[in-house]
Amino acid sequence: MSRAPSETHVAVLMGGLSSEREVSLSSGKGCAEALETAGFRVTRVDAGRDLAQVLAGLKPDVVFNALHGDWGEDGCVQGVLETLAIPYTHSGVLASALAMDKDKSKAVLKAAGLKVPGGGLFDRHEVARRHVIDPPYVVKPNAEGSSVGVYLVREGSNDFATEVGADGWTYGDLVMVEPFIPGKELAVTVLGEASGPRALTVTDITPVKGFYDYEAKYAPGGSVHVLPAVLPPEVFEAALRQAEAAHVAMGCRGVSRTDFRYDDVKDDLVLLEVNTQPGMTPTSLVPEQAAYVGLSYPELVRWMVEDATCPR
Repeated sequence: MSRAPSETHVAVLMGGLSSEREVSLSSGKGCAEALETAGFRVTRVDAGRDLAQVLAGLKPDVVFNALHGDWGEDGCVQGVLETLAIPYTHSGVLASALAMDKDKSKAVLKAAGLKVPGGGLFDRHEVARRHVIDPPYVVKPNAEGSSVGVYLVREGSNDFATEVGADGWTYGDLVMVEPFIPGKELAVTVLGEASGPRALTVTDITPVKGFYDYEAKYAPGGSVHVLPAVLPPEVFEAALRQAEAAHVAMGCRGVSRTDFRYDDVKDDLVLLEVNTQPGMTPTSLVPEQAAYVGLSYPELVRWMVEDATCPR
């Protein structure tokens, strides 16, 4: 993008239709304010089914996609933006769709030589009835983010079964079940720069209580972030390089975030997933890591807008 910020109209998509609507509203608010601070002309758009018509009327120069979850993060909105020929931030249709499907993305990452958890997809009703793998293990929707619908199951625990087996469950009949990997929860932000992907740093995330679930991610004080993470140098370096490799393998562009678990007893680093639309809320990891390497929030969102493209 060659225009000056003051000459650039950015539509910030937020809210949307998914279970991650509230997270997206928070991300979108922060990004819109940061873009205004950086000098852009900004329109906030609460994305609904009429998104194509709204954008056709607004005629923005760039779309900043701050949506999370299905429809906004899984390639659907990306397809709308490409149909309208509007440059947009973050990954394209294929990478977005792939990253939202945990089963398929694990297959791609494994084929790229990256270590991913075992387990697989199971019918949720079967998972609610019995242990399909030996506990402890993690149950999660195959196509959700922000730790929505995620449960850590230990020996003798069955409180999750009521939710997973309920008629009101809205996250699909197939759920991902993976062995629980003890140790540290790690995250790495990658910027897809012209010279190649650049990993920023590694954050060690410790939930204040229990598991790193939705509340631990987004509630104020829900988790403690240590950055840079205190790790053996070779593990720190491996996390950086593997996050860059995952960014490439998945076909990401713009910003991505890769999540790991590191078992410091077994010295085992396992890649959990790649997020193509990482959170940009006040407690989110991406702006925190960017600030650590000297990139302010307004500078980060400006870079994302300048990186926006629309594949032809």
